[in-house]
Amino acid sequence: MLTGFGNHFATEAVPGALPVGQNSPQKVPFGLYAEQLSGTAFTAPRHENRRSWLYRIRPSANHAAFVPYDGGGLLRAPDGPVSPNRLRWDPLPITGTATDFIDGLTTYAGNEGCGVHLYAINRAMNARAFANADGEMLIVPQEGRLRLTTEMGAFDVEPLQIALIPRGVRFCVDPVDGAARGYVCENYGTAFRLPDLGPIGSNGLANPRDFETPVAAYEDEDRPTELVMKFEGKLWTTTIDHSPFDVVAWHGNLAPCRYDLRRFNVMNTVSFDHPDPSIFTVLTSPSDTPGTANIDFVIFPPRWMVAEGTFRPPWFHRNIMSEFMGLITGAYDAKVGGFAPGGASLHNRMGAHGPDRASYEAAVAADLKPHRIANTMAFMFESRHVFRPTRFAMETPLLQPDYDACWSDFPKAELPR
Repeated sequence: MLTGFGNHFATEAVPGALPVGQNSPQKVPFGLYAEQLSGTAFTAPRHENRRSWLYRIRPSANHAAFVPYDGGGLLRAPDGPVSPNRLRWDPLPITGTATDFIDGLTTYAGNEGCGVHLYAINRAMNARAFANADGEMLIVPQEGRLRLTTEMGAFDVEPLQIALIPRGVRFCVDPVDGAARGYVCENYGTAFRLPDLGPIGSNGLANPRDFETPVAAYEDEDRPTELVMKFEGKLWTTTIDHSPFDVVAWHGNLAPCRYDLRRFNVMNTVSFDHPDPSIFTVLTSPSDTPGTANIDFVIFPPRWMVAEGTFRPPWFHRNIMSEFMGLITGAYDAKVGGFAPGGASLHNRMGAHGPDRASYEAAVAADLKPHRIANTMAFMFESRHVFRPTRFAMETPLLQPDYDACWSDFPKAELPR
């Protein structure tokens, strides 16, 4: 694996396959085809520009016309009215029906800037590949390891790791352990990047060196492969007569990567009060409004709590940003029950939320000595746009009808007479 976030890498699976000194020579070594994959406009500023040059056995244009794909649960959220109600779901079950990644994706919510999906799969994508023209895909495994094969190489990702697949890159996802479940954030906006650190300084949070990108590897196979593409919210399919993973060499700064959430360098208070959750941001997709993200990926990892005279769990709050939350492992420190690994919750713009009564009372009564929150990993997709739940999300029996009850029985404050 190659290390660093957004670096300009160069890698070749066959010595001499990568042209030297130029991108598109008249004759590419070994008769390979040179192809540029652009993730930004050609004229984007240099520090924003994302592109890679691929040197492949056949052009990626070598396929028949796409036709609509009849299947899969990957959708854009509807544009109808959205209620301000707080929502929470039980984990998405892994069924006994053989289901691969394409057909095992289920859309829960979306907005102008992103889509949120859950996956539950138990079959490899045999002779199939997927590409997303609408956005990059952040994959967050919750149960079971995944093998990701991409045009730029292959790598494994497990729970407590994440994978980021750029827009347009062809890939397949296979469960290593027979079955797998997790979450996907589909980012339609500016590509994810590391947040600025400001007064934190030059180190901390997710460090660039901990992101890993695969080295070049290729398949030279003349076998029919179905290519499914997401375009404008719909799935389309075509067949190509060879493996799409035939890139022998590549260079550039647009490539898939993985990151281990256990390497996140947590910043926290050493005096008083619970800081804003923005200190737990791993990746951000900026918007045209400075400081207001199209989408943030935020985690709540194991950490020490030492704040003095302080209510230590997340406080009650209403937020201009909308929050879709998931749980990878353990328990979230503001919810004692009901929020299970593999489940999800949604608190849209200005929806009041916070700890349930049991969490609140335990925190108020706690002995405020230093203690470690261990064996946990929750996360949040936080967006400036309201999330619109899909019909499935609103009608599934996984939706908990009594979620509001966790805030219904707080005692009234007692004021002096």
